[in-house]
Amino acid sequence: MEANLKEKLEADLWQSMKDRDNVRRSTLRLLLAAVKNAEIAKRGSLDNPDILGVVAKEIKQRNESIEAFKLGVRPDLVAREEAELAILKEYLPRQLSRDEIIAEARQVIEEAGAQGPRDKGKVMPIIMARLKGKADGREINEIVTGLLTE
Repeated sequence: MEANLKEKLEADLWQSMKDRDNVRRSTLRLLLAAVKNAEIAKRGSLDNPDILGVVAKEIKQRNESIEAFKLGVRPDLVAREEAELAILKEYLPRQLSRDEIIAEARQVIEEAGAQGPRDKGKVMPIIMARLKGKADGREINEIVTGLLTE
């Protein structure tokens, strides 16, 4: 990954303007605005893992919008959201497979000395920090819960 993800996003925005790629341009503008808002909330600049968190949040919003538009029978809006989703996914690192998440979760559970479901609070913050942007939070939660109840 590039040294600074924000710089890459800004460079890609300029390139999309030159290419007259309206969908990419508007998607990157929205993403950079979300990054800026997160920086304002943090009162400082974001590092790459934090920016990946913003990208993941934007992806989650697109997925929710797609579901809502499908229910509302709006194929035009579904298509637009899916195009934006594809652009946003380009900026996430490769997503981990279920087996890779399970392996990472087992390692974190062992490191934290977690014994059962009551120790989930020890495990979740560590694994979420490690896998930020690399896996869906709901899937991580489901896997950790399953492993701790075995």
